[in-house]
Amino acid sequence: MPTMSDIPFLDLVAPHVELEEELVSVFRTALSRAEFIGGSRVEEFESSFAAFCNTKHSVAVSSGTDALRFALVACGIQAGDVVVTVPHTFIATTEAISQAGAMPEFVDIDERTYNISAEKLQQFLETQCTREKSGKLISLRNGRPVTAVVPVHLYGQMADMDAILELADQYGLIIIEDACQAHGAEYFSKRFERWMKAGSMGKAAAFSFYPGKNLGACGEAGAVTTSDDVVAQQIRMLRDHGQSRKYHHGIEGYNGRLDAIQAGILQVKLRFLAEWNRQRRDAAVRYHELFDGRGLECTLPCEPSWSRSVYHLYVIRTAERKKLQEHLANSGVGTGIHYPIPLHLQDAYRSAGYKQGDFPVAECAAEEVLSLPMFPGLTAMQQKRVVEEVVRFDGVADSALSTELAARA
Repeated sequence: MPTMSDIPFLDLVAPHVELEEELVSVFRTALSRAEFIGGSRVEEFESSFAAFCNTKHSVAVSSGTDALRFALVACGIQAGDVVVTVPHTFIATTEAISQAGAMPEFVDIDERTYNISAEKLQQFLETQCTREKSGKLISLRNGRPVTAVVPVHLYGQMADMDAILELADQYGLIIIEDACQAHGAEYFSKRFERWMKAGSMGKAAAFSFYPGKNLGACGEAGAVTTSDDVVAQQIRMLRDHGQSRKYHHGIEGYNGRLDAIQAGILQVKLRFLAEWNRQRRDAAVRYHELFDGRGLECTLPCEPSWSRSVYHLYVIRTAERKKLQEHLANSGVGTGIHYPIPLHLQDAYRSAGYKQGDFPVAECAAEEVLSLPMFPGLTAMQQKRVVEEVVRFDGVADSALSTELAARA
């Protein structure tokens, strides 16, 4: 049973207690207006979130999975197309691709950032694809047209978007960002000569507002950001049964609307997001400082000079993950694993024909990554204790290894 001295992996209670009156007032307003689906609350949040992401449009939907699925469809991905992404992500990324009628194919990740490797993407396009006389790019794996790439901005850090956009231009690909973990993350683009927000660099981007995200609802919610008027309008129709106006169905759509109460909650929380992200970045700096010079057998997060991560997660790597996680749990420190099985090895994608060894960087990361406590309000004393427990485990592990080696001699 948790005790008062335990350090949670994520604290969802404190921010809601602090904002309780404002959040409850959202519900009261919805009751007094009987405004539950759509309406001014949703429109206000859409406008505010678009401004936050520096995009022309934000279209609120029912979840991050729907956001990515609708973005793919609205951007013109057709049934039978190939959409390239990474195996080191949550399955919602590939579910959205499959549910849009396309087929996911994978490229490996960058060992430092865990995001899609632009180098591996280039190799895939050069060696695993061919061009028809018409110029259409075809996957040699299955003979299907390759039309899009979904870079996942994992753990709160953006992928190397300049390199990805350059390849997209060269091969005629659509870029749709999976920004579900990257609310407020930034990338310095030499291409555009400025810092750019997650969600503003592709043709469209998907965000999740699942409760544990940097900006989380009190339930399911998501949004698509885009500066393309046609894409935005298409998504508005897709989320609402294909309606352009009531009972006028231009296309067959879905029931993927965001309810007004969740939109109101998100509008309240959005005012605090920049500060919450700052606290996460400060906590990441403290972790780095506390770990510095300890000589531990673990790898800390890497934040390249072109990146401003919002540290949705603070992820270390260690070959002794299982034992370290058990040690931390016994010491009252919560942790998480994101993600233990790469998608190409999941039973759900067995028919795709991938095998162990196809994506070695992702496979190694899946065996070694461990997420430490990270949330706004995480104190320096809590972090000091987390690091002390990691150091304590490392010392015990080193001692055990020395004993084992001596016994073998």
